[in-house]
Amino acid sequence: MNRNGNPIDLVSFNRLFTEYNERFVRFALTYVDDYMEAEDIVMEAMTYYWENRSRLDIGTHPPTYIFAAIKNKCLNHLRDRQYRQALSEQLQEHAAWKLSLQIATLEACNPEELLSKEMRELVDRALNKLPETTRKIFLMHRFEEKSRREIALEMDMSVKGVEYHLDKATRSLKKSLKNVLPLLLYLLHY
Repeated sequence: MNRNGNPIDLVSFNRLFTEYNERFVRFALTYVDDYMEAEDIVMEAMTYYWENRSRLDIGTHPPTYIFAAIKNKCLNHLRDRQYRQALSEQLQEHAAWKLSLQIATLEACNPEELLSKEMRELVDRALNKLPETTRKIFLMHRFEEKSRREIALEMDMSVKGVEYHLDKATRSLKKSLKNVLPLLLYLLHY
């Protein structure tokens, strides 16, 4: 029968496959380092040849044609792997650069400098909006580093009263300074 799918063609394909498949897979395996990938490449090349054989020149030697197709598919596979590896390396370099930058900026960070003049003015304005007793208790606790008990003794009130004023100050300052809060959180934690 002829090249249009008749049994003779199937017998020819089976003979070609049986005779060359193992050699082709070994060749592809030396480049792609994955047996299943090598088998897939060989099968794609052989299938492509078989489906397009009627378009090829009559003198085309099937094993040579298939071998060339396998070579090209291996090259494409290796180029794709090389591209993915280069991209991965670039991403790793970027991540390492970003991490180094974060470490360097954090090491260079001076908390006192974070509160610039403008920041201090915002805090002062927010503190000035507090009732006198609440502001005084907050300043004693935050800036004079007095304990709740020390403040209670000095202000002649209970520790619970001091806690009430500290909580009131914290809520008020959080509300007033919500736009700059991340930089000021260490001030507001009591």
